[in-house]
Amino acid sequence: MEFKIEEPPINIGADISVKSFEMIEEELKEYEKIKEFDNEQKEVISRLIHTTTCFEEVLNNIYFSKDAIKRVQELLLNKAKIIVDVNMIKVGLSDFYLKKYENEVVCYINEPFTFEMAEKNKTTRSYAAVVEAIKRHKNEPMVLACGNAPTFIYAAINTLLEEKVDLSKVALLLFPVGFVNVVESKAYGRKFCDFFDVAGIIMQGRFGSSTMSVATLHAIYKLIKDYDKDEKYNGK
Repeated sequence: MEFKIEEPPINIGADISVKSFEMIEEELKEYEKIKEFDNEQKEVISRLIHTTTCFEEVLNNIYFSKDAIKRVQELLLNKAKIIVDVNMIKVGLSDFYLKKYENEVVCYINEPFTFEMAEKNKTTRSYAAVVEAIKRHKNEPMVLACGNAPTFIYAAINTLLEEKVDLSKVALLLFPVGFVNVVESKAYGRKFCDFFDVAGIIMQGRFGSSTMSVATLHAIYKLIKDYDKDEKYNGK
């Protein structure tokens, strides 16, 4: 039996990306659920499927609050801080977009004061980190992106309310994955978004990941870039 060396059928990065999205678009036609979403939401959904290859999980669990994508875009265009629960999101985000729209990514998970606060208050580091981040940036627009730690969600919501932050300048992107506190935390996030009319995109249930948070932000950034071409955002 002989082993033959092979090369990938498609070997150029840009070509691979184009082919991937063509395949996703074609396969999505098999799902009746996709008809429930508008074109912008479909862009985010396609990115999430591209990241995970999971069609049913994304389609059946994704939640968009009213005008969520547009409102996140407006925050990013207004130099919102992107407050994240783990450095994996920070590392994954495109420098091109962050520099173009002047969005600083804030992650205090490994700061000494976070360890001290977590130990003192008997919380997770994610909880302590987002409390401090919101307190420091509460007067600025902020996008809170969570891909790993559900305690981040409880801390974010409770601190936003305790600090009386202007919720029109806040958006939640909630994608933690796992078992403990995960389903409940995202349900809490949805209730918060619905009750206070906060912009939110949430992957409900156990499913999620930091890479999905990154993919969602990249999809939203790409839509801004596309709108720039159409001059829809000119003058803002």
